[in-house]
Amino acid sequence: MPGGEELHPSAQRVVDVLKALGAVGPFREFTVPTKTAADAAAALECEVDAIASTLVFMADDKPVIVLKSGTLRVDVEKVRQYLGATSVRQATPNEVRAATGQSLGGVSPVGWPQPIPCLIDSSLARFPHLWAACGTPNAVFGTTYDELRSLTSATPISLR
Repeated sequence: MPGGEELHPSAQRVVDVLKALGAVGPFREFTVPTKTAADAAAALECEVDAIASTLVFMADDKPVIVLKSGTLRVDVEKVRQYLGATSVRQATPNEVRAATGQSLGGVSPVGWPQPIPCLIDSSLARFPHLWAACGTPNAVFGTTYDELRSLTSATPISLR
């Protein structure tokens, strides 16, 4: 944090969960929004693909998390087939908040009110360092593919 300022309470809750799970960060909060992968990459001066976006989908009306590269568009049919679901669609903002306790643009891959099945795109493994949202549209944390898989108990899937 620049100047040693405290994190937003929502970001701090996620950082506390991350630290309890063994994550070491870094944890950063910006004065500019990092709501989109492009915004986060610009603030972090990294490739957009090194942003691990956390998306919520509804598979047969139950939430599922997909962690994917910042530029990758999720093929919902691939996710549906992988899960063996009848239908898969992107969650509405209200469904995202109900499932994760967080708002769009700041959804962290951890710290939800209850466990949610999680898939991670295996193409993220090509980056030595990843960044993911940390509970608010302005906060992020640094991680690796292996650490992110471990933190989330995510199942690898090829979404490319």
